[in-house]
Amino acid sequence: MVVDDRELKFSQAINEAIDTCMAKDPRVYVMGLGVPDPKGVFGSTLGLQQKYGTLRVMDMPTSENGMTGVAIGSALVGMRPIMTHQRVDFALLAIEQMVNQAAKWHYMFGGQMSVPLVIRMIIGRGWGQGPQHSQSLQAWFSHVPGLKVVMPATPHDAKGLLIASIEEDNPVIFIEHRWLYNVSGPVPAGWYQVPLGKAKVVREGSDLTITATSYMTLEALRAAETLAEEGIGAEVIDVRTLNPLDETLIMESVARTGRLLVADTAWKNVGFSAEIVARVAEKAFPYLKSAPCRVALPDCPAPTAPELSRYFYPHAAHVAAAARRMIGLSGDGRMAELAPAVPLDVPDPSFTGPF
Repeated sequence: MVVDDRELKFSQAINEAIDTCMAKDPRVYVMGLGVPDPKGVFGSTLGLQQKYGTLRVMDMPTSENGMTGVAIGSALVGMRPIMTHQRVDFALLAIEQMVNQAAKWHYMFGGQMSVPLVIRMIIGRGWGQGPQHSQSLQAWFSHVPGLKVVMPATPHDAKGLLIASIEEDNPVIFIEHRWLYNVSGPVPAGWYQVPLGKAKVVREGSDLTITATSYMTLEALRAAETLAEEGIGAEVIDVRTLNPLDETLIMESVARTGRLLVADTAWKNVGFSAEIVARVAEKAFPYLKSAPCRVALPDCPAPTAPELSRYFYPHAAHVAAAARRMIGLSGDGRMAELAPAVPLDVPDPSFTGPF
């Protein structure tokens, strides 16, 4: 029986999803650099090797392209691998396997072949990660036909979406923001799925629509709370699945509010936020009361120094300021109150190394 009266951390929800699927289906196995390490990839794979053995939960050499080929081959003969990368940046070494192989097999063989593969990737900053360890490249993968792209923002959705991804018969890129691992929330026990391709309204409002991805959903909610105190009703949509995108829910919201603000964890230039703006401009233009707005990263590599990070990463204050400008008010508002008190490459004092 599904129980809703308990809370788990995001990392525990990921762990429970994997555990649940491995117990249910012996074809499911986990592979990745550091999977059996004492830290267990931010705690998301802790205890799995002890429970299921080294043949189903295994470390791998730093040969991402080759090992992704192994995972694809095993999926083609009936296994259901979960491949874990501790950085999305590391997974780039396997881009050929993901884009040219995994994404194409179902189409090339007329639907007779499938690659039931989940590739977990971690994005986002952490102390001093810098240009090569903190990129958010979800727009790349969302652009590729044949790849489903998932970005949960809550522990509930992390578990339900990961179970749905593991059950999916074609490849899924499952992207997790490192700042979410210690976030807690209600998570039902047992087996459940959150459908792929379905966004969710996480806060209702009538004055503007804020569409957000991953960790920026939490910043959007913080901004919406402050805006509500000023009499501005912001509706917040958690995209959850970038490809396929639930554009219907977004269009319906914009039709009600007349305004669109997109908050993304990645770069603004040719990013996923641009895709949402483009679709709304194409399909909901008559409803718009003002030009759409994007809150995302500036067009330069991610800095390493905390002093530069403070001016690089957007947060709730930037979302709220953009919303005010769209309504026709001063953008500053309570900017200082919403600004984080800790360096912007650290979410809170609990966030410590080694990753």
